Amino acid sequence: MNTLTQFIIILTLFELIEANLQKAHTLGEMIDKLYVYYDKSIFLFFMIHPTFYFVLFVSLYLDIINFYIVIILLIKALDMFFKIELIQQRYIKKEMEPELKRILELKITSWMGILGIFTYVPMLFMAIFP
Repeated sequence: MNTLTQFIIILTLFELIEANLQKAHTLGEMIDKLYVYYDKSIFLFFMIHPTFYFVLFVSLYLDIINFYIVIILLIKALDMFFKIELIQQRYIKKEMEPELKRILELKITSWMGILGIFTYVPMLFMAIFP
């Protein structure tokens, strides 16, 4: 098995781990889970997002900076910062817009956990094999 195939398999495994760590029935429950990590240490919060760092590693290791790598990193970074903003509004500032409160009550279907596999893994594949 060559290195490029291993990168694809490792990203798939990291996506499964990340989805399992953030699994919840609603977005609010997911934010509650993430707040536990955030409350212990902001670095721990960032560590439970291994796919961001792995894609960054692959980009640097293979010296690839193309559209797909940039999009993956951008979406992952925005996702992390959006979660941090929700945590800060809910737990630190304790004031939240009514629209965001309703969004936190939305149900998350079971297949949404593996959505990252169907999104980021093909994008990494396209980035590695142009």
